[in-house]
Amino acid sequence: MSSISPTPTPTPTMLDASHVPYRLAASYIRSVLVSKSIPLPAVGIVCGSGLSGLSDAFDDDAPSIVIPYSSIPHFPSQCSVVGHVGEMVVGSLNSVPTMCLRGRFHPYEGHDASDVVLPIRAMRCLGVRLVVLTNAAGGLRDEYVVGDVAVIRDHVALPLLAGGRGSCNPLIGPNDVELGTRFPPTSDMYDPKLRIIVRDVARRLGYDDFVRTDPGAIYAFVAGPQYESRAECKMLRDALGADAVGMSTVPESVAARHAGMAVLCLSLITNKVVYARDDDEDDAGGGHAHHEEVVRAANGRSAQMTRLVGEVVRAIGESYLPALEALSPIDLDVRGRVTNGEEGGEGEGKQRRRGGCGILLGGSIFSSPFSSIPTHCFIMGGAILVVGAVLGSRMGRRS
Repeated sequence: MSSISPTPTPTPTMLDASHVPYRLAASYIRSVLVSKSIPLPAVGIVCGSGLSGLSDAFDDDAPSIVIPYSSIPHFPSQCSVVGHVGEMVVGSLNSVPTMCLRGRFHPYEGHDASDVVLPIRAMRCLGVRLVVLTNAAGGLRDEYVVGDVAVIRDHVALPLLAGGRGSCNPLIGPNDVELGTRFPPTSDMYDPKLRIIVRDVARRLGYDDFVRTDPGAIYAFVAGPQYESRAECKMLRDALGADAVGMSTVPESVAARHAGMAVLCLSLITNKVVYARDDDEDDAGGGHAHHEEVVRAANGRSAQMTRLVGEVVRAIGESYLPALEALSPIDLDVRGRVTNGEEGGEGEGKQRRRGGCGILLGGSIFSSPFSSIPTHCFIMGGAILVVGAVLGSRMGRRS
């Protein structure tokens, strides 16, 4: 009689320390939702500057909860930008289980790219299948006016194309294979079907005079925090074909698509960019962007944006979500799976990433703070010392 071999235990997927924080954040959020009998979200919304009122549209007859960012493990403690509240609301929006982030993190605040997209990856770990990203943007296209809503069809991201650890690219570093592939495409970043849904909803609401869906907008991502110069605006518009410009969203879009989620992006045009001034102007005045203008414009369109996004989510829940392919679940248990650092997510791996491309010689004089100095700086410094020594010796022989 032949014996039956036992079924082998599957080998767990190993994780880098950088893959731990969003799993722990999602695990905490999940435990809170389960304890309150609130369904896990299928749609995630990120509110841009002055657009946090979107969470006010949640269904009153369904359970919901507000979770401050400060209470979530590994979330940055607060949003420092005016118009970003710093909390998430989870509940039901027009009968669709939804998570709304009232405030985002920006690279110009000093956050690593991994921290900027941590909420997006936490959403994916919770089972979110589609994200709606909203932002406040400057209008580059001539026909755009303040108050228009541009539906994004593509983007240009110079900080991401530049490469390097300071490029705002959330995919740099060890790849999390449970989220997505090492080399994800971005040619399908923004689904045209979602743009059609927005167009149809806008027509039904009578918003088609300010919701720009055809052909959609190209969004230029810049690092900020300074607003763009006139020459930079001309380059973005004339050379790169951008229609709107802003300091957020694209890192989140890239992280979401890498993780398999669908992405819809709506840009509220809150200011017109300045291209040129008259030759007889004495200074650089004559019009410039400022954040107060951005927040004021966002507040002026807040009620309509709230209704627009709410009805778009309703339509997405009725026709779009059921047709999406199911996403594989993410294992939130990190015990015994971290290859470097600590299972709390703050081990050596995090220190190495924050050290940039500097050399690490553990236990020597080149540990912190020298570990953050790029290798080429050490090489150049050494070369300068050698050249100086040679020249000094020659001058000494001549004297």
